[in-house]
Amino acid sequence: MPRNTPSSHATSGSTAGKRLSAGAWVAIATTALVICSSLTAYGFAHNLYGNLNQESVDTDSFGDRPSKVEGTQNILIVGSDIRDGENAEYGSEEGERPDTLAIAHVSPEQETATLVNLPRDSIVQLPACEATGDKPGQNAHEAMIGVAMNNGGMQCLWKAVEQLTDIHIDHFVRVDFVGFKDMVNAIGGIPVCVPQPIDDPDAGHLKLDAGEQTLNGEEALGYVRSRKGQGDGSDLSRIKRQQEFMGAMLKKVMSSEVLASPPNIYDFLGSVTKHVTTDDELNLDAMTDLAIAMRGVDLSDINFITVPNTPHPADPNRVAWVEPDATELFNSVAADENVGGDEDSEADNEDSGGDGDTSAAQPEEVSVEIVNATGIQGLASEVSDGLTAEGFQVVSTGNPQGDVPEQTTVYYGAGNEAHAEAVADMAANATTEEHPELVDNVQLVLSSDWNGFSGGGGSGGGSVEEDVDALSAADAEVECD
Repeated sequence: MPRNTPSSHATSGSTAGKRLSAGAWVAIATTALVICSSLTAYGFAHNLYGNLNQESVDTDSFGDRPSKVEGTQNILIVGSDIRDGENAEYGSEEGERPDTLAIAHVSPEQETATLVNLPRDSIVQLPACEATGDKPGQNAHEAMIGVAMNNGGMQCLWKAVEQLTDIHIDHFVRVDFVGFKDMVNAIGGIPVCVPQPIDDPDAGHLKLDAGEQTLNGEEALGYVRSRKGQGDGSDLSRIKRQQEFMGAMLKKVMSSEVLASPPNIYDFLGSVTKHVTTDDELNLDAMTDLAIAMRGVDLSDINFITVPNTPHPADPNRVAWVEPDATELFNSVAADENVGGDEDSEADNEDSGGDGDTSAAQPEEVSVEIVNATGIQGLASEVSDGLTAEGFQVVSTGNPQGDVPEQTTVYYGAGNEAHAEAVADMAANATTEEHPELVDNVQLVLSSDWNGFSGGGGSGGGSVEEDVDALSAADAEVECD
């Protein structure tokens, strides 16, 4: 077992720059969709529908497409980083790529909405696409997932996502920077809890005091894309903050002060729809179908999930999807299975699972030291955030002194095997080993074979519902303790 040389949490990956966060884009599009689904009740859908920009996507050219469960809706959510027109103030960058990408799955049967984030840094196999308009097209090749949009527009991106996930996409919604700011301002700002003062010049010179704050559009834009100015600077830390922001935004929009007033709804959507582009099949009839699908969905039923991923072996600043976890998640979404892990499903598992393992340790009982022996800067910090989000008590992170194991290993002292197993079950490929020097803590050593989180699955062979880490919109905390 190597000795742990403690270190501060290091930053990994590229800086946030001028990019809007994944959470923010998903919050914009999801919130707009949830409220748009109720427009017919207020009788002004036709007026707002005219604000939308629409473009045609020839899905017939895709060939064989995935099947879908009748009644469900799968909507491709795209946050565009295009920098022309009103968006030019956020810097200059050629072409257009998805700043973020997600699939929104709305299930009338489950009465849930699940949003699966596809990290923009994902390295994937892209399909061949024909040239269209000012887009040059592309041959089939391996690249970041957003390259499909830059080379072949929304049609190529839609095709790529369908082929990668085997999920039938019904529509797309694309939103830009200005749409985000306008929406936040239209509902009077978003309440958040800022745990520590923020001063981040890389996020629009964002400066916020600690405590409960109501952010306007410009402040919210900086808040959700800030990285170095908050937490430990890791991407996982930012993702957790983004998910909290999504929930806070949905809570505000679904609150009585907004929903009780048709004029408020109209003003809100009027400010958003002019910055939204959809496919031309997302018409009023399709919106009515969405309204029916969303009828039984409340905040606790809207779940945010990121596809299981790990640093790419060829470039730690890029992402590889963890298999078979990613495919199992996509298959569950395509089959309209509940992947949110709610209380009812947990109760069902308890009732049907026999006696179960009563000796299993709970995350809050487990204290973990993390040793990064991979050479990937900031990995210990990211793993720390992942474990902390699951309830584990991370007591230190650091680098190794002495020999390190060839395989990612969780070391434990006498009597703490269950604690080690709980941590090992979080990893895609970890073993456990007793070590006499350890007493209360277990030590997770990340070796060169580290392959990311299993999503919470581990050796038990649990279902996807048990394995994914989901946050519901109702869980968002807007008040400080």
